[in-house]
Amino acid sequence: MGRASPTRDRIMFLYQLHELGRAFIAPYAYWAEANAKAFSAPGSLLSALPGAEQVSASNELFYRIAKDYEKPAFDIHSIELDGGVYPVIEQEIARRPFCRLLRFKRYSDDAGAITDLKGQPTVLVVAPLSGHHATLLRDTVRTLLRDHKVYITDWVDARMVPREEGEFTLDDYVAYVEDFIREIGAEDLHVISVCQPVVPVLAAVSLMAARGETTPRSLVLMGGPVDPRESPTSVNDLATQRPLWWFEHNLIHQVPVNYPGRGRRVYPGFLQHAGFMAMNPERHFMSHWDFYRNLVKGDLDDAQSHRRFYDEYNAVLDMPAEYYLDTVRIVFQEHLLPRGRWDVAGERVRPAAIRDTAILTIEGELDDISGLGQTRAAHKLCSGVPEEDRQHITVQGAGHYGIFSGRRWRTKVYPQVRDFIARHAGDGRRRDAANVAPLRPRKS
Repeated sequence: MGRASPTRDRIMFLYQLHELGRAFIAPYAYWAEANAKAFSAPGSLLSALPGAEQVSASNELFYRIAKDYEKPAFDIHSIELDGGVYPVIEQEIARRPFCRLLRFKRYSDDAGAITDLKGQPTVLVVAPLSGHHATLLRDTVRTLLRDHKVYITDWVDARMVPREEGEFTLDDYVAYVEDFIREIGAEDLHVISVCQPVVPVLAAVSLMAARGETTPRSLVLMGGPVDPRESPTSVNDLATQRPLWWFEHNLIHQVPVNYPGRGRRVYPGFLQHAGFMAMNPERHFMSHWDFYRNLVKGDLDDAQSHRRFYDEYNAVLDMPAEYYLDTVRIVFQEHLLPRGRWDVAGERVRPAAIRDTAILTIEGELDDISGLGQTRAAHKLCSGVPEEDRQHITVQGAGHYGIFSGRRWRTKVYPQVRDFIARHAGDGRRRDAANVAPLRPRKS
């Protein structure tokens, strides 16, 4: 047998080296945090020293660069609606090894308000499994709660899933989406998929339709790579310029022994984060420099905005290796969905089988992750959906995140999403799925 490559050996231990480095720097990060507070706290003798603002700002900047970022909370405890405040409780509805199904349930002590809330459409938000946690869609969920009953998929960090739970593939992702749709009930459900899940969500609904199952009333597909051959971006180019073995050789690592998923093969979050930062290094550098200057000047509002953004942006998760490699191959390299050649667990994915689910696609004019036309391609594939039940929106001036988060989402995109869902909530064109013979059962 040939000897292992020294380069490959170093790559195999990269995750372990990362953990060692994180453990080494942790005491210095916490010491910097303590210094930052000591030199800025009101009443502290140190805060009265000359240059205290610079010392405090430098220490906090170091702390935020060096610290470990845990998964943030959704932190949605109430919403304001029609001049009233409604408490919101986060509930776990279902649990799978790699995902939790959450519901954000609104409460009121007014009988009329309760009736109104119960009569609103039900929405399942399928969050991306592409590096960040589902909390990245906090603004999406909070806005939807004004007019909808909201569920969301909360994907589990793969390093926290024991190896005994088995692998997780793109086929499994599709099966999870199907299960959650059935769990909630497809008859009165509207599904919103954001970015990466656009492809597996479209596959899940296509398979359900082909079997004669009841499908959701509507699908809202936002900024996802249905056909990455349209307006390729740098993300698409990376996937097509390198063979699949390169991704497995360079990006897949084993989880270290200090996590429940020890030994599991993953695409580590810290590598994904490095990729995110490398896409716009100048912007991130200037953002941190502005943060330092805001701290020195005492501009605490802007400094707090920086903290909130990077608390979310820097919190990343590990993706299961099988799922990641499946996505690279099936979605970005072989384009099996738009070519009509994708089989999931032995069943061909045929979006043309969808008949009773309205389709809304949304793209950002300046999206540098999913280019213009990549999501809109779903309309060509879903030829069985009547023209009057299909709609497309191009959000002018919006990048990738602007179509589901921030001012443009709240003021421009959401009102159209709300109206589209309302238009297809309760129409009379549903067929009786019980009278449709399924094509064949899904293979286990």
